[in-house]
Amino acid sequence: MAKAVVIDLCSLEANSWNNWTQKSLNRTLEAVREEDPSQTPFVYLLCCKILQNGEDAFHTEMQNFHCPEKGLEVVCAPSTVAALYTIKQKFDEKGISSVKIILPPQRKPLMKEFVDQLFTSVYQLEFKDLQMNCEETHLEKSTVSQSELMPITDQDIETIRSEIKIFLENLPSLKGELNILKSVLIPDHIFLHGFTTRAGGISYIPSLSSFNLFSSSKRRDPPVVVKENLRRLALAAGFNQDMYHSIKVNHASDVWVMGKAKPDSYDGIVTNQRGITIAAPGADCIPLLFADPVKKACGAAHSGWQGTLLGVAMATVHAMVTEYGCEIKDILVVLGPSVGPCCFTLPRESAKKFHRIDPKCVRHYESSNPYVDIRRATRVLLETGGILPQNIQDDTILDQNQNLTLCTSCTPDKFYSHVRDGDNFGTQIGFISIKN
Repeated sequence: MAKAVVIDLCSLEANSWNNWTQKSLNRTLEAVREEDPSQTPFVYLLCCKILQNGEDAFHTEMQNFHCPEKGLEVVCAPSTVAALYTIKQKFDEKGISSVKIILPPQRKPLMKEFVDQLFTSVYQLEFKDLQMNCEETHLEKSTVSQSELMPITDQDIETIRSEIKIFLENLPSLKGELNILKSVLIPDHIFLHGFTTRAGGISYIPSLSSFNLFSSSKRRDPPVVVKENLRRLALAAGFNQDMYHSIKVNHASDVWVMGKAKPDSYDGIVTNQRGITIAAPGADCIPLLFADPVKKACGAAHSGWQGTLLGVAMATVHAMVTEYGCEIKDILVVLGPSVGPCCFTLPRESAKKFHRIDPKCVRHYESSNPYVDIRRATRVLLETGGILPQNIQDDTILDQNQNLTLCTSCTPDKFYSHVRDGDNFGTQIGFISIKN
């Protein structure tokens, strides 16, 4: 497994570069190479410099160390966040997860806050002190003030987070402009809604690029990046990001009624509160949106194959009926982008359960891994529960301009897919709110 070492030189002033510091850096580099001769790590020298008069000599000296063909790179940027973000991209390009950061002790509290914000637990990070002793030719001790040795303050943390937020807000969108898919079934004058695609965000890792809207400990996209993507969506769609709530997936059928106690996990949300946006994630699983234009209530549900069998769609409908007095005949249901029967298989024992719902939900039934249509199963269960066939929008809609239930696995340019991309997959959402 590839490893990396980051040597943080951001506290080194341009006018403090001399033979001592050069020898110190060389010794540090030698120690890094000797630590594990069997596996030479990639080494990155981290500099935070805005080049001005008098700093050119320092920059030139630093660039003398730059030798990518030998695994040594100098990353010089105007700020710590810019330099770290650049280095993180290099880690992700190389699949690096094990990282050692060598830095002056007084920089460690600040660096840990930057790292906590920009990295996830996918990365194994180790901190090691870079000693500041002139005689040992490390960074000059005279350049360190007493205030720099003090623990990080709440104000420091706020400043770092603000710096990261501003930096991410100014990054360009990737994969084109943000694109929101909308249903013709849900009345636009009452509800704000849509389904996201993978265009228009800042997530750069190929399988997450670019509009990933979910972060976890198993993925390389940190929450701050997902939050920035969500900010861009809120701005484009016109909802309040501070009044946004997404499902906490458990692949079951629990429904949170907003205003009541929130379960630890739930695959459905319903609300009749205006201005609150609710969302269902999906990356093959179906993001379902529910709207009752008569009672002005709405819902969202995440329906994977397990949730489909457990009845999450009708559980969401029943919550709307019970809590808001909705009539089933008035409820509209839209199935968003999800894996189609062309690409989704299950072991035969699981496929049998879909066959019981409707034999047409399963193809190649006699095989060990039949193809399963969770969308058809969802429609059958909704219609059986009383939802009118014309009030369901799914892949039976032949008009391509109205069909939002596209196969996520078959459409890599538009959607994320766990089936296609593996564990480090991105996530799109379906969202809905009642307009004020």
